[in-house]
Amino acid sequence: MKYKFATFVVAIATLPAASMLGAQQDAQKEIERYRQLLADGNPAELVEMRGEALWKEKRGPKNASLEQCDLGLGAGKLEGAYAQLPRYFADVDRVMDAESRIVHCQIALQGFSKDELSKRPYSLTQGERQTDHEALTAYVVGLSRGAKVALPQAHPKEKESYLRGEKMFFFKGGPYDFACATCHGVDGQRIRLQDLPNFQKADNAQRAFTTWPAYRVSQGAVRTMQWRLYDCFRQQRFPELAFLSPASVDLITYMGVKAQGGTMDSPAIKR
Repeated sequence: MKYKFATFVVAIATLPAASMLGAQQDAQKEIERYRQLLADGNPAELVEMRGEALWKEKRGPKNASLEQCDLGLGAGKLEGAYAQLPRYFADVDRVMDAESRIVHCQIALQGFSKDELSKRPYSLTQGERQTDHEALTAYVVGLSRGAKVALPQAHPKEKESYLRGEKMFFFKGGPYDFACATCHGVDGQRIRLQDLPNFQKADNAQRAFTTWPAYRVSQGAVRTMQWRLYDCFRQQRFPELAFLSPASVDLITYMGVKAQGGTMDSPAIKR
């Protein structure tokens, strides 16, 4: 058995480069076909529906809905708003991503506390009911499906957020000396069935940014962009990324600017 295995390894290692490339391309086509099959009947639609109901429901100490929430295009204007976030908001004098702004509206309009809303923003196990935050985010992002990514960069604080995000993207640290760029700064990498897009290429950045939030089949849940970064930090063995932290907003700003011009197609479906 050892002899046969060794012979197999040598045979693979000595395959012509063209054959190896062809095999990789065939595998990539099958992975893409698998994703297309999964996309039929995306369960995220049910989460979006629940998010819409929550958005319009009068809740919290102030017994108010979120229908007057301003996500950057004016009070109550949600269509296309996610595609232009993060952005600067004068009423808080800082840059906010969509999830930060949703939480801000829950505090300002409905009277919830930040501690209450931040205690458990993500559902934990497969089959568990999605959190209100995940549902609200799914609803908001769904209303930007088909919109072009167009993060504003006119305000000085928007530019500063981008530059900080860029610095973090390339910063190496932790026990493995990883950076975001370790996985997402080169071509042709993949973890299991999931591509690792190179954010230095516009088409890669657009494809990645425009398909989050997404329904993760392996977890049976819609996962937000804040969760995506949280999980990346976990895999890098970095300190835990705090929910809605300035660092998270800056990284999302950087990724969004790199994805300018892409077409939103979220909530998408992932492995």
